[in-house]
Amino acid sequence: MDHKALIRSELTEVAANLRRVAEELIEETAAAAELIITALRSGCKILFCGNGGSAADAQHLATELTGRFETERRPLPGLALTTDSSLLTAVGNDYGFDEVFARQVTALGKPGDLLVAISTSGNSPNVLRAVEAAAEVGVKVIVLAGRDGGKLAKHSAVSMSLIVPAQRTCRIQEGHIALGHTLCRLVDEAFPN
Repeated sequence: MDHKALIRSELTEVAANLRRVAEELIEETAAAAELIITALRSGCKILFCGNGGSAADAQHLATELTGRFETERRPLPGLALTTDSSLLTAVGNDYGFDEVFARQVTALGKPGDLLVAISTSGNSPNVLRAVEAAAEVGVKVIVLAGRDGGKLAKHSAVSMSLIVPAQRTCRIQEGHIALGHTLCRLVDEAFPN
């Protein structure tokens, strides 16, 4: 196996994918940033959920708000619904894994809050249930997905969808974190110290 050729091929694909994201998702990303900034300026919180790598992205992006991204600013309310192992296992056991995020959205979400629902396929049942719960309690929704956006992108409760134009899960996740960091940069600009 030629490692250098594989490395070059993979990184070239990453660059091409991110170029497509930059060309195709500018309007949607700007609109998503406005939703996030409006919620935060109104004293509302941003909830994040996802499975697997998307759970890691949810935690990462919530931390960028509550901690900081690149500039010193006041902490902002970002909450990953993926981090409470006692809650996840209790709800998963008692109600089923499809309810692990929905119950948290119902308990914690208030009108004006925003849910960032992350799913590479756009079809994760527990993320879909979180979106349904968000609609029930008046929480707006931004979806980060890939491929064709799946069921999430078509859900009537979704305010904005950022669909990474890729098929491979790893390329979709790379697009998600690039979009997430871009949104965090726009939040930093909106909340100067």
